[in-house]
Amino acid sequence: MNDCATTRMRFETGTALAIEATFDGGRITSDGGLLWLSQKDSELGLCEAISEHVPEWRRRKGRHSLGSLVRQRVLQIACGYEDQNDSDSLREDPLLKLVCGSLPESGEDLA
Repeated sequence: MNDCATTRMRFETGTALAIEATFDGGRITSDGGLLWLSQKDSELGLCEAISEHVPEWRRRKGRHSLGSLVRQRVLQIACGYEDQNDSDSLREDPLLKLVCGSLPESGEDLA
């Protein structure tokens, strides 16, 4: 008999990292649609085009590139997180980190 609490499902992402779904209550995300949104954005180049037209307003060099800030913000809004303060809790979300170019566990947290 298969125990659903230990079942693992693996999804290839087209990168060196695969997504693995387990049901053990570990690091989780509730925004599985980010994979599809990220893929469509890569195909369309929407976030890249937006970041090319947003003037740099920061007076000093930031930790995060303008492109990564735009991508994070656009994906958050697309997932229903329209308030900027949502970033406080989402900056460590493993899937959002992955689609924004950071490793889920060891990569730098988002802005």
